[in-house]
Amino acid sequence: MRVGILTVSDGCARGEREDRSGAAIAAWVAGRGYEIAAREVVPDEAQRIVAVLESWSDTLSLDLVLSTGGTGMAPRDVTPEATRSVLEREAPGIAEEIRRRGVQATPYSALSRGVAGMRGATLVVNLPGSTGGVRDGLEVLAPLVEHAVRLARGETTSHTPLGGTHEARP
Repeated sequence: MRVGILTVSDGCARGEREDRSGAAIAAWVAGRGYEIAAREVVPDEAQRIVAVLESWSDTLSLDLVLSTGGTGMAPRDVTPEATRSVLEREAPGIAEEIRRRGVQATPYSALSRGVAGMRGATLVVNLPGSTGGVRDGLEVLAPLVEHAVRLARGETTSHTPLGGTHEARP
């Protein structure tokens, strides 16, 4: 699986802050044996976010793009709006589950506005900017991303969840 990691942060883009959230994503990607095909840090500017998401989806044809940062309530937090503008189909259940899981650790997770969805065959997921929020989000994604990417590629998949059974309903 080819993955892009996009860190959205004014401070990181200016070199004033270390990109710990992007590093946490990179460690997760490497630990799963995926390829980091692209990695970039941009400021909280919608046009910059849109340009990267479009390029990585349309030109690089990445399987998965994980962004971190810019999903909160601050005036410059524009990642969800920028992402939504490039998505062709949203996957609200992913973003909802990331928030639900995060709230178990901190009530502030309910303030995250991240979105998820598809652009072409690329799954794009906004993760919070904190390393804890990233870890929570990656726990949600771990059992889902490979199945989602196979579906996006048009591959035949089993709908049996990992470690579970799925019986047809009458």
